[in-house]
Amino acid sequence: MSLPIISAEERLREKHSAKICLVGIPGIGKTSQLHTLPAKATLFVDLEAGDLSVKSWTGDSVRPRTWQEFRDLVVFLAGPMPTATKDQTFSQAHYDHVCEKYGDPAQLSKYDYYFVDSLTVLSRLCLAWCKTQPQAFSEKTGKPDSRGAYGLLGQEMIAALTHLQHVRDKHVIFVAILEEKTDDIGRRTFQLQLEGSKTALELPGVLDEVITLSSIKDENGGSYRAFVTRADNPYGFPSKDRSGRLDALEAPDLGQLINKCLNVTATANAQAFAAQIQQTTA
Repeated sequence: MSLPIISAEERLREKHSAKICLVGIPGIGKTSQLHTLPAKATLFVDLEAGDLSVKSWTGDSVRPRTWQEFRDLVVFLAGPMPTATKDQTFSQAHYDHVCEKYGDPAQLSKYDYYFVDSLTVLSRLCLAWCKTQPQAFSEKTGKPDSRGAYGLLGQEMIAALTHLQHVRDKHVIFVAILEEKTDDIGRRTFQLQLEGSKTALELPGVLDEVITLSSIKDENGGSYRAFVTRADNPYGFPSKDRSGRLDALEAPDLGQLINKCLNVTATANAQAFAAQIQQTTA
């Protein structure tokens, strides 16, 4: 058996995809970014049941209500995990069981985008489940042990999100609320609003892109919405661009941003936004 080397030609022929965490304060328009994606090719994983802002959007959606339902959805969308034993989550046995419930996974072939909204709510569902597990109770006293519950929370969240982002031929967008915190000496910091700290700390390292949607003030006293894409941004937002193709500020158009990450020619709207940025910063 020879070493299974993937040649440069084979790798370049593969269908590439973007894995993105889209963050922003409540009401900034994160969910509305669905309108920038092709409706027929997008599956909306609606955890918040807050789709009023996209009521007119014509794509498909699913609404998992519990952590167990979300884990079943993840293995259905991403397939089995090769390293999982038959009694573990995301194993071949888990996948087979879910396929019996949901049907032929070939039905997913029409989707190019999975839009998961939001991780903030998902972390609450996960924590509620974790608090019912044996790890959440002291072995000595039988009383609830919050450290055990939060430890399990981090493990469960990272395992599920990492497995979902491993789908090579789908764009996966995770949405999360951004919260601002001020320390005792008045310094402002921004972080993902999630239960526990493990997921917020580790998830940015797992994904290709961390994009903050924000309202940016210009030099004339006005403001405009933009995607902040780089870690060294002056606003202190959590951002990261692994593609190396994004400008520091990008037009608030998720579909176009994904195309740019994949080196697809920019649209006229994106070009106009870049020109606007140059004028306001000149």
